[in-house]
Amino acid sequence: MIEPEARLDFQRKSRLGMVEAIWGEHKTAEQIAAILRTFQVNGEIALVTRVDPQKAEQLLALVEDIEFHLEARCLTTGSPSKQQSGLGEVVVLSGGTSDLAVAAEAELALKWHGIKTELLLDVGVAGLHRLLGTLERLKQAKVLIACAGMEGALPTVLAGLVPQPVIGVPVSVGYGVSAQGRTALAGMLSSCAPGLVVVNIDNGYGAAMAALRILNTEN
Repeated sequence: MIEPEARLDFQRKSRLGMVEAIWGEHKTAEQIAAILRTFQVNGEIALVTRVDPQKAEQLLALVEDIEFHLEARCLTTGSPSKQQSGLGEVVVLSGGTSDLAVAAEAELALKWHGIKTELLLDVGVAGLHRLLGTLERLKQAKVLIACAGMEGALPTVLAGLVPQPVIGVPVSVGYGVSAQGRTALAGMLSSCAPGLVVVNIDNGYGAAMAALRILNTEN
């Protein structure tokens, strides 16, 4: 039996165009397993975010037909939605490979909703030539998600170079005053690039859903 406090929102997909995600970090393996079984009984796909390998191993033993995505720290059950090519593509960028977990979470969440994606790693502003070399490719996307730690400059630079919506994701990576992503967050919120959208620290899933809302509104 599912625990009484877990009131699942299976109408979210028809209402908002997105499936309900399960926050995994502060739930026990048993709590997550009960929720996943309910998703399966109802024929719903599921995405569980913030799952460490140890908890994933427990869940793989408790629930059938689930998959652990190590880079994204996510679990899924069911098959991803059919790709909706007409909605356009989202490119997810990261300043460095240390931002991979957050960027991979965003990419997986979009793929699970049938959105075409590409992941571009290590294009931070410390080596600006790497980013500039991708501009023609980036201009083909409908939305860009830029994940960056340290001072979080990548989204600002992007938003000054391309016309598409840019969603900045501050990442809790960096020395000392980087303060677990708070410096990157403050930098993105203080950006001089007009129209830059910013989500919370390490919130790859939230950035993906913001991109999904943009795509769904345009079509």
